[in-house]
Amino acid sequence: MDSSSEPTGKYSITMPRDIAEAAKARSGPSGLSAYVAAAVARQIERDNLNELISVAEAEHGPVSDEKIQALRDQLVQGRREQAQRGASAA
Repeated sequence: MDSSSEPTGKYSITMPRDIAEAAKARSGPSGLSAYVAAAVARQIERDNLNELISVAEAEHGPVSDEKIQALRDQLVQGRREQAQRGASAA
């Protein structure tokens, strides 16, 4: 979701000073508000994914560590193959 076209509101938040200072230092030209908004958007995405995982696990059972590792291995292999195809096309 592109939030740049969304209406904005002004909010006051409280956070530990060291976190706020680190965020300000990393925020760059877009500014602290954009940095915090992006962080909150990522957290909402994570929360939504966790909810989906909970629903799927309730319906189908948990995914084993072995299955997760097998899928990670497939992803790594697919990325290697894609990189090799890209290198051979150049």
